[in-house]
Amino acid sequence: EKGTMETILSTPARPLEVMGGKILPYVAVGYVETGIFLIAARVLFDVPFTGSALALLAGFNLYLVASLALGFLISTISATQMAAMQISFFTILPTVLLSGFMFPFAGMPAWAQVLGNCLPATHFLRITRKVMLKSAGFAEIRADMGWICVIMLVTTLIALKRYHQTLD
Repeated sequence: EKGTMETILSTPARPLEVMGGKILPYVAVGYVETGIFLIAARVLFDVPFTGSALALLAGFNLYLVASLALGFLISTISATQMAAMQISFFTILPTVLLSGFMFPFAGMPAWAQVLGNCLPATHFLRITRKVMLKSAGFAEIRADMGWICVIMLVTTLIALKRYHQTLD
């Protein structure tokens, strides 16, 4: 907000390159946090990890990029950093409530399940549960990974379409 966009816009960087540059540092943070959570799950809570680590890693990568693409979309909608933060707060509550994180997904009304299936967190929670607790591999999580890909692509395409090369 303090002159950074002016500098970026004066370069020949394309929208996809700007998006990648903004997202990659958060990907690194996501890896560190996930590593800490997986270690804590095993060491502190004795949660088994019985499935494919590569399948979980692939699902995690998709989820991380899909979530960050949503952040990029929010930044194309909002005029200021404060507005972007406020909009992002409005996405957190539905994600927690409709993804199956807080309440059993199967016990939700049909309309809530439809909305929940549009959230990448719903599918990532399913992937995590299947891999860590049910010994799942790629074959068992393929459908959820596919849904995350669809959500990620739609979000990214909308964000790229909304991205402007000007400050107006």
